[in-house]
Amino acid sequence: MALSTEIMRPHQPAWALFLLSPMVGELLSGSSPPLEFFNPFAFLFMAGLYGSGAVIIRDLALRWGKGWTSVLVMGVAYGIIEEGLEVKSFFDPHWQDIGLLGSYGRVAGVNWVWSVELSIFHAVFSIALPILLVSLLFARETERAWVSDRTLKLLFAVLALDVAIGFVFLTPYYPPILSNVLAIALVGGLFVLAYALPRHNLPTFAVKVPRSRRFFFLGTSFTTLFFLCAWALPGVGLPFPVPIIAMLLVSYLSFRAVCKWSGNGGSWNARHQLALAAGALSFLIALSFVQELSGTPGMIGMSLVGLGFMAFLAYLWVRLGSAPRASR
Repeated sequence: MALSTEIMRPHQPAWALFLLSPMVGELLSGSSPPLEFFNPFAFLFMAGLYGSGAVIIRDLALRWGKGWTSVLVMGVAYGIIEEGLEVKSFFDPHWQDIGLLGSYGRVAGVNWVWSVELSIFHAVFSIALPILLVSLLFARETERAWVSDRTLKLLFAVLALDVAIGFVFLTPYYPPILSNVLAIALVGGLFVLAYALPRHNLPTFAVKVPRSRRFFFLGTSFTTLFFLCAWALPGVGLPFPVPIIAMLLVSYLSFRAVCKWSGNGGSWNARHQLALAAGALSFLIALSFVQELSGTPGMIGMSLVGLGFMAFLAYLWVRLGSAPRASR
């Protein structure tokens, strides 16, 4: 992702990413169903958080000349910013969505199973997948910065303000100061690691790439197994490190499969990448219908959300055609 010398102003790719990130991370996931998500105040709050984080990470990776590994590392850092520092769910045993994970795997004031789950979730679904989809949608803009230096600084300010407001007003729970200090230090360390990683930390190679449907099934398998590890294993009485190890193993094996099948990103094309993203989102799309049709309270309109994402992915598939495009 070499930085263009052209001075770029905020334009369509940045706005698309700014909006798509919260739509995947909050709306499609069901964390904020339509009636909540499209509340103007809530929407601005979530867009300021997710959108700023995603655009910052995308443009930092480009300016630093980094690849997808660095994006994922910064995505984990984003997860800590949101869940550890803003909403404090990493530490709050009574967080509204945490359920059993507020007690299962809670050690030294940290909800460890929940923390690992949400760190991986945000890295993949809130950051990496929206960046990938917008990059495919605006294929001609992938080698350019999407925001100016001034706008990037503004987004940092918006993100910081969003986190500060959430920390103070979102819940009455406040973790020990040491927990916040360690979370901030970990975020800083992850950004340093992302900067230090070489762009091609895994050498690319030529390979006969499988058909797109194989990447789709890989994405579907990853998401399904990941959420089964996070949601089902804690309820069967196993020691709490088991679901943590299982989530990490599923994530690692899926990442290695992508690397192997794509020649470490050197041989696959845009449709392979879209198939992988669509597969990863397919679990949440299917869940959106289940949530509404099962009568889950507050989930009115989730079927329309699922249909909207299906239409978007289908449109992008047709738009891409069959022309090969190298991965970044």
